[in-house]
Amino acid sequence: MVALTERVQRLTLETVALAHPEGAGETDTTAIRCLDWDRERFDIEFALDNGTTYNSFLIRGEKVALVDTSHEKFRKLYLDTLKGLINPAEIDYLVISHTEPDHSGLVADILKLAPHITVVGAKVAIQFLEDLVHQPFERKLVKNGDRLDLGNGHLLEFVSAPNLHWPDTIFTYDHKTQVLFTCDAFGMHYCDDSTFDEDLELIEHDFRYYYDCLMGPNARSVLSALKRMGDLPGVVTIATGHGPLLQYNLQELVGRYRTWSQEQAKAVKTVGLFYVSEYGEGERLAHSIAQGILKTGVAVEQMDLRTAEPHEIRELVMIALGVVIAMPPQTGDFAPTAKASLGTILAATHAKQSFGLFESGGGDDDSVHLLRNKLQDVGLTEAFPPILVKSAPTEATYQLCDEAGTDLGQWLTRDRTIKQMKSLDGDLDKALGRLSGGLYIITAQKGNASSAMLASWVAQASIEPLGITIAVAKDRAIESFMHVGDRFVLNILEEGNYQPLMRHFLKRFAPGADRFVGVKTYPATNGSPILAEALAYLECQVTSRMECSDHWIVYSTVDTGRISNQDGLTAVHHRKVGNHY
Repeated sequence: MVALTERVQRLTLETVALAHPEGAGETDTTAIRCLDWDRERFDIEFALDNGTTYNSFLIRGEKVALVDTSHEKFRKLYLDTLKGLINPAEIDYLVISHTEPDHSGLVADILKLAPHITVVGAKVAIQFLEDLVHQPFERKLVKNGDRLDLGNGHLLEFVSAPNLHWPDTIFTYDHKTQVLFTCDAFGMHYCDDSTFDEDLELIEHDFRYYYDCLMGPNARSVLSALKRMGDLPGVVTIATGHGPLLQYNLQELVGRYRTWSQEQAKAVKTVGLFYVSEYGEGERLAHSIAQGILKTGVAVEQMDLRTAEPHEIRELVMIALGVVIAMPPQTGDFAPTAKASLGTILAATHAKQSFGLFESGGGDDDSVHLLRNKLQDVGLTEAFPPILVKSAPTEATYQLCDEAGTDLGQWLTRDRTIKQMKSLDGDLDKALGRLSGGLYIITAQKGNASSAMLASWVAQASIEPLGITIAVAKDRAIESFMHVGDRFVLNILEEGNYQPLMRHFLKRFAPGADRFVGVKTYPATNGSPILAEALAYLECQVTSRMECSDHWIVYSTVDTGRISNQDGLTAVHHRKVGNHY
């Protein structure tokens, strides 16, 4: 094993020769694991508790294949290590599992070192790479079931797995070693010295969180990939693109993917989310909307119009209670296909559905308003105003998309919410309502995105260190700001002086709306807004979260705090019933 370190950025790299679980001899395959110990977030909605890794693999037969590269932040570490393992001129193939930049960030560098190399990937992946590297390269397009013989028994078979979680994803199976290279699928954002999954209890939370964030919105695609995997003769190792490789708990974790995806696919309420991937921008915006929808307990199926067949589009629209559409470009080679896809969607919609629209590509997108009028003419209900993205997305943009998705999900589940409010026994309902609590407003700022929420389920939870717990409903906008490592302010409202603030923050805000218009604030040390009219405030950092059925219990340590009125009392909230706020 080789370990190289850049201590300033806390980036390390290790190389490991893969072997079967029982240790029956090393193979000709080397894992190159780039460990990013301190990365805290993938996009605004995906907080990381334990950093992440970017894994790539070198397979040596009579010919040599490199499976994926790494994130550009590892450029020197990765390329120096690769040169220590092999002369890059000896690499014959570069297999691209998918073109997301954290795995393909060094493709251009590899091509400079080995311009003769043949890039292997799905048709869409090759198209994306042309826009990424801006130089000619040899290519080999592969589809499901295609094979590539490296010699010495290393026969690579390719498994089509689109939308996991990128539209161009392929798996690669080595018949000699029985290793399946899956990139994002079955992975997790978990950075640890352990190469493999020996300790299931240690990783299972991150494994589930990763599935929920990245794979859950494509549950039917997961099931399709699992079905294709079943045609392989046997898999002893799943070599993932992120986190530990799976050997010790492989069957258990694959089984969990199957169970979770079946549950999602059977969901009574589903939203079909259609977008056009344009090197990540459209996909990330779609993903943020999907995350907002999923918070409400509604299933989501994402579909990239670049790769979807008309019958797949029609089938998804027909089973969905809601449709979300990213406007495709008017110009370019894809424009005619995009217009045909929109026609297929329109033909399959019906008046009982809800819809939302967003633009992602700038000035040459189809007009969102024309499609909006057509959907309204059919009788569909608009769940959120069109989202217009004319420049590079920011954290505020992704938060806007998250909140729009939540609005759509809440609209689709309104009947369920009313039913739940009526479901408790009368006496039990009233007894629960006698659990009183204070009144607080949580405020948070992250980049140019901010949020706030009126809260009453707050309690001190520890003395050393000073800690509090807050119950946050899963479908609240501020939930995205309260992952491990995030900072916020707990504003404590004052008895006799809380009504204006309470009324303001109880309002239903449109997606992306500024919660603080008309409210006097000043910045805390951690950057979040402090309400000038609050009795006191605490600056907090999220330490852990516990999942309940419809809430997250968020435990946070308290960094500092102040009180404005030594004689003031906390405003107290008394409810008549206990089954809703």
